[in-house]
Amino acid sequence: MMGQLTKSERQLALFILLAVSLCGLALGVAGRDDILGAHGLLIVLAALAGIFKIISVYYEPEPSDERLASYYDDPTKLGIILAMVWAVFGLFVGDWVAWLLVKPELTFDAGWSSFGRLRPVHTTSVIFGFGGNALIATSLYVLQRTSRARLPDQLSSWFVLLGYNLFCVLAVTGYMMGITQSKEYAEPEWYADIWLVIVWVVYFGIYLRTLARRKEPHIYVANWYYMAFILVVAILHIVNNLAVPVSFGHAKSYSLFAGVQDAMTEWWYGHNAVAFFLTAGFLGMMYYYLPVRAGRPIFSYRLSIISFWGITFFYMWAGSHHLHYTALPQWVQTLGMTFSLMLLIPSWASAANALLTLNGAWDKVRDDATLRFMMVAAVFYGLTTFEGSFLAIRSVNSLSHYTDWTVGHVHAGALGWVAMISFGAIYASVPWLWKSKTMYSPRLVEVHFWLAVAGTIVYVFAMWNSGIIQGLMWRTYNESGTLAYSFVDSLVAMRPYYIARAIGGLLFLIGAVVGCYNIWMTIKTAASSVEFETTGDRPAVAAVPALQAGE
Repeated sequence: MMGQLTKSERQLALFILLAVSLCGLALGVAGRDDILGAHGLLIVLAALAGIFKIISVYYEPEPSDERLASYYDDPTKLGIILAMVWAVFGLFVGDWVAWLLVKPELTFDAGWSSFGRLRPVHTTSVIFGFGGNALIATSLYVLQRTSRARLPDQLSSWFVLLGYNLFCVLAVTGYMMGITQSKEYAEPEWYADIWLVIVWVVYFGIYLRTLARRKEPHIYVANWYYMAFILVVAILHIVNNLAVPVSFGHAKSYSLFAGVQDAMTEWWYGHNAVAFFLTAGFLGMMYYYLPVRAGRPIFSYRLSIISFWGITFFYMWAGSHHLHYTALPQWVQTLGMTFSLMLLIPSWASAANALLTLNGAWDKVRDDATLRFMMVAAVFYGLTTFEGSFLAIRSVNSLSHYTDWTVGHVHAGALGWVAMISFGAIYASVPWLWKSKTMYSPRLVEVHFWLAVAGTIVYVFAMWNSGIIQGLMWRTYNESGTLAYSFVDSLVAMRPYYIARAIGGLLFLIGAVVGCYNIWMTIKTAASSVEFETTGDRPAVAAVPALQAGE
């Protein structure tokens, strides 16, 4: 897949990989704990694998200039495959964690399999592994089509994709070995954080360089969302992970913030990670794939721009609603609540824009499960943003916070919005990328859709019920003024809902496995049925379509 690298790009790739291997070696040698040593070895092995790959193609002829007449989609192809691999892995771990809350003995007496270690493995795998790879892959695809320009080079996109997945592997393995920064999102080790910053700067550079070379005078709204996602996530990541390592030889580090400042910084990061990673990026995905798949122009382009600036501005101030009834100053709590309520306007504008785009195309929604994934995603986006604004109200928050209602809210967004739009975009992209008329089995896309919808509904309704019951039990007093129920009583009451939650997660996992099989068979059958053009006595793969007007 790296056959299109030029000689200079191969040389640069070797230099980068040698530098990475030396850094990994330095970490491993200096490491005074098992975690740093293991990660140093992992980095060295990853770099050596890349070096051997580059060496295997190093002396191949210089690629012809004809490649510049077509889009460069190889990184997008691998990104889609990696996204689905992370999805299955992350959903499996998530369902395991759900069953742990039903039967705690499923830890197998191993430290790495405890709830405390598996929970961040699940969140990182599905949010950053699945979601991140889906965003990188689709953004590179959309960027080229909407700007009518090829990526500026062949190496940068590979560096971003593979470097990002190295970060995800470092994070997940670190959690399983018991090292985090002890924050809400269980931030990984300091050296992994530094590596991600480097990768992310290159990612943003790809966007700027491609847009500077665009042949379309207008920057399509999807690219505004993707760029906001890339830029703001970099800012959030850097500020939230400002920390001082114990030493170069230790994986552990200490945050520069403490107390209420640390809490405020964490939730500024946490809620804006939701805003710009799990919302803005996937809205960029929706604004391209849904209109193209429906064969309809976006309902209101002006509305999409207005909602973009509303979301970008309002979200930045909303994080403090997670800290009601804490030591955070009252005015800061109120500020977060107010902006959270205001946020409903641009959020619903985007959801309505998507659904109104389908006017005149509802017959396609009925017949096309891929488009139905996107439609359901827009519905869940509207539902979840309303719920988020509602839960930010201080009096409602007093009932909901620290309960499973929050878990249900998060998964309504994660499963119903993020995963649904990602699956829809992936199912749309795979036939386009591998030159197949349809997916291997449209019926399996239907099966995946209904499994995903059923799993999401079962999961979310179970957690809504569980959370409201929890909140009511925790605030019920008897006649003497003491609590009517102990915490253990509330746990016993939750058991049926936890079983339902685990079953819902299992349905969603099975759907993802079905999707993986369908995608794999589509790629396999497309590769075997590609028509070849004969050049002398050697077959050449049929040419990729030339650059076309912005799609």
